[in-house]
Amino acid sequence: MSAKDVKTSKFLSLVLRHEPHKIGIALDDAGWVEVSALLAACQRHAFPLTREELARIVRESDKQRFAFNEDRSRIRANQGHSVEVELGYEPTAPPEVLYHGTAEKYADAIRREGLQRRARHHVHLSETQETARAVGTRHGKLVMLTVRSGQMHRDGFKFYRTPNGVWLTDEVAVKYLLFPS
Repeated sequence: MSAKDVKTSKFLSLVLRHEPHKIGIALDDAGWVEVSALLAACQRHAFPLTREELARIVRESDKQRFAFNEDRSRIRANQGHSVEVELGYEPTAPPEVLYHGTAEKYADAIRREGLQRRARHHVHLSETQETARAVGTRHGKLVMLTVRSGQMHRDGFKFYRTPNGVWLTDEVAVKYLLFPS
């Protein structure tokens, strides 16, 4: 994606996941907003965006953070919300292990508390170390955690898989985490 598309994707993440009020839009209970309302609000707030540009970002983004509904009249973020939404994903059995990349500065707290969702709705996990590495290196030196997700599932924890392949769960207790040696 171009630098402009990256900037636009970050802006869309902000308003579709965290601060829809910033541009005067409201998400419905499932996180959807009418595309026409989003585009008009972007225009009013000095962030002009065409329907074609929006479609290209949704289609070409390597992280696939956004999705259109079937008739492409509404859009939402796939996960990562700090505002209250119910995404409607069905519980799904996860693979035996998942991964979570984090920065070294958070490792001690994670060793004490496990992975907590904090201001977000869920803890985000990845199927591959490569994806977890890309996430974890954004905030400092990488620590790659292995999550014993299969055991968690057998112990009654729920997992959800988003359309873009991110695994969600409410928390990961320390006993399910494997830290690098």
